[in-house]
Amino acid sequence: MQYIFSRIEYYSIIKFSRQAGSFLLDIYIDADACPVKQEIFKVASRYGLNVILVSNSWMRIPESSRIELVVVDKGADVADDWIVENVTRDDIVISGDIPLASRCLKSGALVIGNTGRPFTDDNIGNALSLRNLLTDLREQGVMTSGPKPFSKQDRSRFLQALDQMIVRVRRINGIKS
Repeated sequence: MQYIFSRIEYYSIIKFSRQAGSFLLDIYIDADACPVKQEIFKVASRYGLNVILVSNSWMRIPESSRIELVVVDKGADVADDWIVENVTRDDIVISGDIPLASRCLKSGALVIGNTGRPFTDDNIGNALSLRNLLTDLREQGVMTSGPKPFSKQDRSRFLQALDQMIVRVRRINGIKS
């Protein structure tokens, strides 16, 4: 017997399964501007994890039953809202979007920035404050520099942080790496 589920039914089944006590770890990617997608695919494959890319537009992804692209409507925060509605405790979210990181932390997810910086309950307040300050300065016409170009060190730091986070979550949930 073959079952066909809508995307909403599929994610509802996953949430129910998690609430029933089975452990599943997914990686959600705020995919539109993520520079480390290929690295995530490799690490997720090594651990047998599902990857869900959420984007406002179609993009090419590797052929894999463990990688899914969710294309949401265009609009401010539509992809962010989808991620927050579907992420659950111990999922990992990859995003450089600090307000999204804050929302995901409140859902019990773990969050890593594109450069490997983990967002935590301890540091998200400062990150949001700095972001808001810089936004206010830009709106007042004060020149602020943008982010530094993405470097090899950022990529390496990201890979290390992602691997450590997966191992930690699996260990906490009693899964041997």
